Amino acid sequence: MSSVVEDVMSTPVVAVPGTASYKDIIIALRHWRISACPVLDAAGQVIGVVSEADLLLREVGPEPFTGPSRSLRASGRRGERAKAAGETAAELMSTPPVTIDPGASVADAARLMYERGIKRLPVVDSTGQLVGIVSRIDVLSVLTRPDAQIRDDVLRQVIAGNFALDPAAFEVIVTSGIVTVIGQVDSYDFARQLIDAVRHVDSVIDVRDRMRYPAGDAPEATQHIVRRPA
Repeated sequence: MSSVVEDVMSTPVVAVPGTASYKDIIIALRHWRISACPVLDAAGQVIGVVSEADLLLREVGPEPFTGPSRSLRASGRRGERAKAAGETAAELMSTPPVTIDPGASVADAARLMYERGIKRLPVVDSTGQLVGIVSRIDVLSVLTRPDAQIRDDVLRQVIAGNFALDPAAFEVIVTSGIVTVIGQVDSYDFARQLIDAVRHVDSVIDVRDRMRYPAGDAPEATQHIVRRPA
């Protein structure tokens, strides 16, 4: 129902070994028209990511990071100075790498990219092997599904599939990713479970609950909400 990283990641992945030279990295990025790639050790484990920004630091050189007016301790650029003097991918890369599991949700990938301020995530399996890469555009593609597809998923996968209910007994309206669910169920708790499941359908922005259940079944805190009796 909810997409996972494996559904949207790109594969195979362009990667370079830690021993790759500065020139080799540039050739790889230009040839494949990408702005960054994972760096692998001899065992195929992801040890970092090297990007165009990392390569530009080498062009700058270590000199701009020295001198009394550019204290490395004050500016936090000690790592940048090391990169500026680097010759190989292992020396130029950003590390430790931020990676994600192929079974993680697309929402988790989006959250991780946002929190870390990164554009792509290497995808690694349980053994640490690189199996794919997911970018911001891959994640955003999940949010562009038409309302009709969202409605179909709610009816087939949630109402008929997960809860074994008759979809004809419910009215589902989707407008710009906002889902309104109208129908009758046996209890307040059941309604909450169904609405929570709808929230996890891909591209759902919000859910408007118009469910009905027996009068007096709602918890005391919500008794003030007027609901049509069964």
